[in-house]
Order: sequence, then C-alpha cells, then structure tokens
Amino acid sequence: MSQHPWTGGFVRDALGVGITTDHSAGLLPVEDLVGLALRRNPKRAHLLVSRVLGKHVPSEPGLVMAAGELLGVLVSEALADSPEPLPASRTIAAGLAAVLRGETHDDGRRAALQSLRRQLAGLKSRNPQIITIGYAETATGLGRLVADTIGSYYIHSSRHAPAGASAYGSFEESHSHATSHRLLPTDPRRLNAPEPVVLVDDELSTGATIVNTITELHALAPHPSYTVATLVDLRTPGDRARFDELAERLGTRIRVVALATGQITLGTDILQRADEVVASLSQTPATPGEAPGTVTFLNAGAAVRSDRFGNGGSPSAAMLADIGESIQQVLPQGAIDEPVLVLGSEEFIHVPLAVAAELDRLNPDRVVRFSTTTRSPIVALDRPDYAITSSVQFASHDTTVDGPGVRFAHNVSPAGRRFGTIVLMPEPGTTADVLAGPGSVSEVLSAVCRAVVVVLLPASPVLPAPLAGPAFGSYAPDDVTWLLKDIGDAALEAPAADREAAMQSVRGSYAESLPIEYSPSQEYQQLYRDALDRSAARVAQAVGTVTEMALAARGNRPVLVSLARAGTPVGILMRRWAQQIHGFDLPHYTMSIVRGVGLDQTALRYLAAHHDPEQILFVDGWTGKGAITRELSAAVDRFAETDGVAFPKDLAVLADPGHCADMYGTREDYLIPSACLNSTVSGLVSRTVLNAEFIGPDDFHGAKFYDQLRGDDVSRDFLAAVSAHFPAVEASARAAAGALLAEDRTPTWAGRLAVEGLGREHGIFDLNLIKPGVGETTRVLLRRVPWKVLVRPDAAPEIAHILLLAQQRGVPVLEVPDLPFSCVGLIEPTFSGVSDADGVPAAAAL
Repeated sequence: MSQHPWTGGFVRDALGVGITTDHSAGLLPVEDLVGLALRRNPKRAHLLVSRVLGKHVPSEPGLVMAAGELLGVLVSEALADSPEPLPASRTIAAGLAAVLRGETHDDGRRAALQSLRRQLAGLKSRNPQIITIGYAETATGLGRLVADTIGSYYIHSSRHAPAGASAYGSFEESHSHATSHRLLPTDPRRLNAPEPVVLVDDELSTGATIVNTITELHALAPHPSYTVATLVDLRTPGDRARFDELAERLGTRIRVVALATGQITLGTDILQRADEVVASLSQTPATPGEAPGTVTFLNAGAAVRSDRFGNGGSPSAAMLADIGESIQQVLPQGAIDEPVLVLGSEEFIHVPLAVAAELDRLNPDRVVRFSTTTRSPIVALDRPDYAITSSVQFASHDTTVDGPGVRFAHNVSPAGRRFGTIVLMPEPGTTADVLAGPGSVSEVLSAVCRAVVVVLLPASPVLPAPLAGPAFGSYAPDDVTWLLKDIGDAALEAPAADREAAMQSVRGSYAESLPIEYSPSQEYQQLYRDALDRSAARVAQAVGTVTEMALAARGNRPVLVSLARAGTPVGILMRRWAQQIHGFDLPHYTMSIVRGVGLDQTALRYLAAHHDPEQILFVDGWTGKGAITRELSAAVDRFAETDGVAFPKDLAVLADPGHCADMYGTREDYLIPSACLNSTVSGLVSRTVLNAEFIGPDDFHGAKFYDQLRGDDVSRDFLAAVSAHFPAVEASARAAAGALLAEDRTPTWAGRLAVEGLGREHGIFDLNLIKPGVGETTRVLLRRVPWKVLVRPDAAPEIAHILLLAQQRGVPVLEVPDLPFSCVGLIEPTFSGVSDADGVPAAAAL
C-alpha cells in the first residue's frame, strides 16, 4: 500500500467518482498512476492527473522516463505479437510500483529509477518502418519516449500554427479544453507509407479521439495495423467494442497496450454536483515570495527541431549535455537545498524532460523535478488527497490555431513547498520579448520562486524543399528526389583551362564553377552504345550484388542516398533492383559532396529530419584512391559534432577497384557505360555547385538542369538497358553477394597506395591530379586539362572511349604493364593554352 493518501480521494468522495483496476489486464494499479482533480470545463467535471506524465505534477525526470519507456517496451512486445507482457516487463513494473508507493526511501529513489532505466535500455528495439504519433499536448513527450524505445519514426499532433505549414490531416478530441489536432509533417510521404502505426496518448477514457484519428489516417493512407499505447485504459466494454467494429470495417487491426487497465464510474448529475463543489471552495492561490525572484534569460545555442514536423530521432546526448551544462552555470549555487523545477511549455516536453534528467545527474544532492505549462484550467486545492495543490496563470506566447489565451502552471508553488529555481524552456525559436512584461510567464513565475532561468533555444531553420522530375532532371519522380537547389540561371560555365588554373591556385574551389556541357559527337555516342551493349549485363550483375549487400546491411530497409552525380544512376538502379526482385519500395535521394568541404550539411539535416539516420546508405559509382570515402567519413564525424546526429560511414559502390569500400558489386576496373557521358546519362543534371553567390547557408548545394540537351539524353535508356538484365542475373548476383558477405571485405586502400607510387614516379606531389580508374580517367578527359593517360595493355578493349578521347585531345597514352587499374588519368600540373572536349558545346550552357 502507498505510504501517502491517494490524491484522488477528495474528488472520489465529493463527486462519487469510483476507479477500479483490472489486475489481470495491466501491470500496475490505476491508483498508483493517477490522482483526480476538478476541471473548469463544461464537458467533463473531473480530470485524471497522472503522476508519471510530467505534465501537471512536478515529477522526478527518471520516473517520467521509466514509465514512458516501459510503455514503449509493451508496444514492442505487442508488435512482436506477444500475447502478454514478458517477465522482464513485469519485474520492471514491480520496481516502478515500489517507487510510486513510497516503498523506496528518498535517498534511494534516484538509484532505483536509474536501475530501472538501465534494465529498460536493454529492452529497446528497432522498428524504423513504424510510424509513431503522439497527441498534443499532454502526450507529446510520452510519444517520443515510446518512439525512442521501439526505434521508430515519430511525429506528434499540434495546435500550433507555424507559418507556411499545411496540415496532412486533422482530428477532434471532443472532451478536451482545446479540441483540434493537426499533423504537420514536412514530408507527408512518410505518413503515407503502408506501415504499422502506433498512437500514444496518456489516457483512454472513451477512446473517441483514437477512433477519429484512425478513421482520418486510414482514409488518407491505409495502414495494416494500429497499436494504441496509453498509461491508463479506462474504456467501458462498449467503448472497446467500438474499436473492434472500426477495425473490421476498415479491414485493419487495432490493439491497445496500457500500464494500467480498469474502469471509472461517475456519480449521477456529476456536472451539476461539480459546479456546486467548485462554488463552495475557497481557491488556493500560489504562495508569493517575499520579493519577486530574479529572471535570467539564457541563450543555450543549440538548434532544436520540433517533433511536430516529424523527426528522425531525439537530440544527441552531447547536445543535451551542452544545454544542461549551460543551465548549471547559472543556477544559484548558494541554495543547494532548494528544489529546482524544469518547466516545459505545452507541446514542448521531451527536450525539457531530457534536460531535467541531465540536471538531475549534475546535481546528485539537489532535488530536481519536471513538469510543463498547460492549457487546462484546473481547480487548485491544497490538501494531500487532491492532485492539484496550486495554480498560476499567464498570457500565452505561442501562435496557435485558436489564437492567444490564458495558460497555466500547476503545482509550482504549494504552500510551504516552493521551488528555489524554475528553469523555463519555451518552444525553440521563442524570443525574450514575448516572455517578459506584465502578465507574462516569467513575471508570474518570478513571484513564486527565488530565481527564474528562461532557456532560449534557437529553432532549426526551415529546410528547403527537394526537387524532382520533370521540373528538374529527366528522371521520373519516383526514381530520385534531388536534395539540390536549382541554379539554372547562374552563369557558371568556364573553359577547362580557366577552371584548372583556379583549382590549382588559391583562387577558388572546383565546386564554384562548372565545366561546359557538350552535346556528344555521333562517333562518341556510338562508342557509348557499343560499351552499353557489351557491359549492360555485367553492370546489372554488379547492381544486384551491391543491392543484396545493402539490403542485408540495413534490414531490407535502406534509405539510398546517392552522391551526385555519378552515384545517381547507380542509386536508381539499386532502387529498381529492390523493387523488381523483392517488391521493396526504397526511398532514394541524391545529394552533393564537395572535396575539401564534405557532404551538404543542409541535405544531411533534411535526411535526419525525415528518416532514421541509421538506415541511411550512401551510394556512389566507383572508387579510385578513396578520396570520397575519406571525405564522407570526415563529414559524418563533423555532422555528429555539430548537429548531434550520427550517420553510418559505409559507402556502397558499383565498382571498387581502389579497394576503398566494403560494400560493392565488383572490384574489377571496367567501363561502366554511364562514366562515358556527363549530364546526358545523369538525368541532364550538372555536377554540383557550392558558390556563396548563389547558395545561402541554409540552401542545398546547387546544380543545373540542362533541358536544352534533351535530344541527346540517354538517362532513362541506360536504366532500361541495365534493368532488363535483372531477371537473368538474379541468381548469380545473390550468390555473389552471399559469398562477399561471408568474406573479409576490409578496405586495403590499394588504390591510394598505387597512386602514391605513380606520383613519385611521375613527379606529381598533389595526389588530386592523379585520377585512377576508367571512370575518373574519363572525367579527366572530359572536364580537366589532361597531361598523360596511363593504360594497362591488356585493358585496351575496355577503354576504347578513353583512347578516342585522348587521340582527339592530343593527350599522350603510355602503356604501363602491371598497372593496378585499367587506366589512370594525369592532370597537367602546369599548363597553358586551351584544350577542347569532344563534341559541340550546348549553346544554352555557354
């Protein structure tokens, strides 16, 4: 039994509200998880006040997190079709009950909760395909805890009205003080995926909101199942039957998991009786201080993206630690015996909760609690058998669909039990001016504590919209999404000699300009067609092999991210293999990587906001000396430091002659036909550009769409020619992938070692001027100022186009026996004059 009075006793006795627990269906008694209070709401007289939600009752951060994570474990078990909670869940629930009932002494509660959370961490799972939705405002933090525990995509409903946002769907919560919910994903495609959905709310009374939600979601995009997760399930048998009826009507599955299950009975004429009780009560005001407390505004500096837009994951531990350390520095150090309250704001719950947990860790000798502000007007009554002991109110400061109004913070200052410091964490992007002044939240809070610390977090910038065909590029929209900015009006093309001079000096990066795009000559186009006829089946085999390895590496659900532009056709072919052979519809993006700069940071933020970062797989065409592999690894490390999101570093390539990747279709250096051409085999899209004159700090890197070359475009023909061979090579590709997966594929960097030797032999000390392999040698001849071409004598049949280009440009060709690549292109270290590429320049590109 609890060592304290139940905080629902007053309402139970005054209104005849009864709560019973179904011990056969839940892990905890309902009374352990909730108390009762009186609403100021004509629709419902009573309010269930959770002890573990961190909403109205200041709670230990570890307690809130343990309850949410335990609920997530129950969801994970339900998704695995476990008929009942497993023994580990029951053991953790018993430990949680002991804490809630006060059976653990105060000095041991922290240790008990830490132990429970360690056990829960071992029960986390990964379900990146699943869609988890939390309900505003009370369950946004609970939903994130569940989503993190099951490893899923997460978004919560919202009553906010951000500029430019359009709702994917909306639904009503009829009994709430504010009824309208909207979903505001930046990428609606994620919610359209035919995957299981998890709906998270703090309580189920009738389940009407859930019925409204499922009906709306299923009309927009059917889902195979809906798992409803809640702390307390108090539905009647009739309410439960409505769930079954809805599932049958929609042809889906609906199941419910809860920490506690029971029934609630309401006395007759409860609304009238509640009005009479409220009228008879003397309200309990918040206890004012002797003098207003200090107010400190703290710019924490870490940009945070709201979960209302859909997110790939929680802020990193490093980011949370930085915010916690910043707050720790301004906490009054002379009042260590005074409790600290971290106060989130309405829908903004999870990050403040995580920061509260960090402050709890930093202050082992100080009481740290967590709760949030709310819209709910609740009657306050300071007595031990009632859940809301005090209340303060203030003017709203957020832009919401229902406009400005009064907001509340409950239990922040019961008589004789004041907090010393209240750390207020408003929505990211909120400015100090709307949080200060008469009637503001900071003024009201300063009247009930010694110090208020207002933490101002910048909001993550609004991410740009990606591009897709036919407006950009000649590929079909389903083939690829371009994380690029269209800079079609920019005059960036320059002759090869001018670009080479800039690249070999301190005057500029190769990514600031573009080579002139040429319409290939008839002779060269025929060479390309011959190469395609000769090697399409070989390319298909390599595509199948690397795609099978990619599927194995990412649990059949990789998010393919090609590195523009050589990786783009490879990524599309991998996507088509997964679709044609396995029926998997994989997301595929193309993004920019620039040597010396790294991956496009804005594109990485887009990927992190829309997908599980661990599912990302970067794709490129081929390797040489491993420059891109190293650039990718360094860029991923930098992003983890700056944004707190860690992407995998592995790179999938069609061909790995440089032995620089561990996921590849082949390590032979042969002609990949797409390497013969530039934009006309790459969706008519240019190489990527990073030029500050056209690309802002929050833009994607840029590129041009050469629509004027459409008559020469073979991009779709190349895809069709290769994918036509998929059925014939399926068995051999699968076998090759299986053999490679069983081998040691650790990169040896043989390509780089060979390049270093060639540099010494030819007196070239800048390894960037040595381009090994068929693909890179082709680029040298088409885009750069070539000096020499080295070829292995036996590779001549594979490199006919190289020999043709070298002849047309007057470039010496040297045979090198035992060359580890089919060919190597050497760029002129010191040059003069202009060397023209094969073909005729596209007039519109000049």
